[in-house]
Amino acid sequence: MEASENSIKLYYNTEVERLKMPEYGRNVLQMVEQLKDIPDKEKRTQQAYAVVKVMESLNPQVHQQENWAQKLWDHLYMIAGYDLDVDSPYPAPIPEQVNSKPDPIPLNIKPIRARHYGRNIESILDLIASEPEGEMKTEMIRSLAIYMRQQYLIWNKDTVADETIFADIERLSGGRVTVPRDLELSKISSDASFNRPGLNLGFQGGGKAKFNRNYRKNGKKK
Repeated sequence: MEASENSIKLYYNTEVERLKMPEYGRNVLQMVEQLKDIPDKEKRTQQAYAVVKVMESLNPQVHQQENWAQKLWDHLYMIAGYDLDVDSPYPAPIPEQVNSKPDPIPLNIKPIRARHYGRNIESILDLIASEPEGEMKTEMIRSLAIYMRQQYLIWNKDTVADETIFADIERLSGGRVTVPRDLELSKISSDASFNRPGLNLGFQGGGKAKFNRNYRKNGKKK
């Protein structure tokens, strides 16, 4: 069906050029295009200041950034495709610098030898290995062993022998840390509990069974 002479043509965003900076909208793009067509540079510059004011009102969160005024002018150049000859109060941005990708952050890709202890354990073992033999080093080993036992119980079993933790210390340190043969760890309290992160801690010590009994008895939560 052909459109009549009096019909209105509707334009959709899918039919037009993709916005370089959508936060300012298509009206600002049209302002910038008209700005570029002004032949007199002085008038073109005056109009550029007016457009920047409009951009500031449309994007007020820019005030939260450092050098926000310069960023607005940078955005103006970017919307104009860097093809804008005005007397800007700031240096014009260079496209190669704006579009350059940041240097990749080097990641520690060394595999964790014991995930239930975490990566930091190996760093702590490096520190302990550098310590001279003596009472201080023994206490450091004891503190580390207690922490490793807690981590082990969170992710593995309900009980673990001290000898297992000591063997892990010597294995993970590559033999650089030797656990004193007379070292003993403090006993675990009978009411101590170790839970994986994210588990409901309100149902420990028979709490869940007690909750169910109260619910059946009274027909509501306690």
